[in-house]
Amino acid sequence: MLVASFPADAFGTNCYVVATGPGEQCVVVDPGIGVVDRLDAVLAEHRLHPAAVLLTHGHLDHTFSVAPVCGARGLTAYVHPEDRELLADPGKALSMDLTALFGGRLPYAEPDDVAELTDGATLSLAGLEITVDHAPGHTGGSVLFRLPGAGSRWEAEQVCLSGDVLFAGSIGRTDLWGGSMPRMLTSLRDKILPLADDTVVLPGHGPATTIGRERASNPYLIEVAAAGGARPAAPTRGL
Repeated sequence: MLVASFPADAFGTNCYVVATGPGEQCVVVDPGIGVVDRLDAVLAEHRLHPAAVLLTHGHLDHTFSVAPVCGARGLTAYVHPEDRELLADPGKALSMDLTALFGGRLPYAEPDDVAELTDGATLSLAGLEITVDHAPGHTGGSVLFRLPGAGSRWEAEQVCLSGDVLFAGSIGRTDLWGGSMPRMLTSLRDKILPLADDTVVLPGHGPATTIGRERASNPYLIEVAAAGGARPAAPTRGL
């Protein structure tokens, strides 16, 4: 399996390209702000042909380039229904940082073809079998994408694209539209902690990590595992 990634210049949002190997079809995950040229370069380097765009959630720093990426190739964008309206009106979930960046004007277009994700579904795309886990908290429609890791550079049993649910050492903020700390803690308990320790986590921001590393050191996972320990400070990462 081939996984290529790069951070967007704005907000460091990780855009991922996943394929069974070079010269094959691929899926694009979270094409953020200003990534079109760099994405095209990655696709050309590995001779990849996009089959779909997957969105871990509806925040603009993860979706800004979805319309041009999909429109240029006639692709479908996949998003959970609880975040569907953010593709039509992303301004309702803007942080103060993004509001300032765009000066109140939002040069954004909604993709033409949108499909809704369901919890527990398996997507068969680009020769990949991708499991969808609804993991609300950062937004109402946040999801994880899990797929077998065999043949990847990590040789892990499983790879998890976690969006802004889980980062190395932290979790996504829950203070924007659609966010909920109680739902986040439930998602961590029910969707993150059951994963095997060697699961490789590819987050929406920052470096890759593993479930085992986060289970041992991430204060939010430690809190959830302890079922009521002292709560860490509120997370601030994400849009």
